[in-house]
Amino acid sequence: MTLHILDSDSARRAKLARLAFAAGHHAEIYASAEELLAHAPARGLVLAQDEPVGEGICNLIASIMRAGQWLPVIAIAENPQTSTVVRAIKAGALDYLDVPEQIGPLNEAVARAAREADAQRAQRGRAAEARQRIARLSMREREVLDRLADGCSNKAIARDLEISPRTVEIHRMKMMGKLGARHASEAVRLSIEAADAPGVVAA
Repeated sequence: MTLHILDSDSARRAKLARLAFAAGHHAEIYASAEELLAHAPARGLVLAQDEPVGEGICNLIASIMRAGQWLPVIAIAENPQTSTVVRAIKAGALDYLDVPEQIGPLNEAVARAAREADAQRAQRGRAAEARQRIARLSMREREVLDRLADGCSNKAIARDLEISPRTVEIHRMKMMGKLGARHASEAVRLSIEAADAPGVVAA
């Protein structure tokens, strides 16, 4: 496993790199998010110092997303507070650790994060495919799908969109065909998956 160590402090970077190598990992070091994103790695995990604490990880993940990338991030800090951990996890960090000092805790965190990263990659793959299918829909077909996903009947959709139930049925049939869905449940599942990747909003 390659650990991409992000820390502005050179002494801490070197210490973490030595620990990573001792734990059997390859380590790459970066002094800033800009340096990391200049050649965004395709594999591995980012082990990033949360600096300033409570904001650094959120800013890093936002920068990664603006760059159109997704990198699995483990946050680290000295004695992180619960509120700081919660904020980072909500922003998309896979884990938040007290700065690791020993091989065992580091390897346990890396193993957990690697499993979660694999699951998120699969989830994002499904979301991307679902968004591609939904992008084929007309605006009206998308409106019908959105209301179908909210549990509305054809009559309720017709009232909401101010069209006839028959017109709703026509749009629904076209929508199902474009999505390749045999049943309404499949169309709803695609709608849910399209918005289901962390940090991603369906178009």
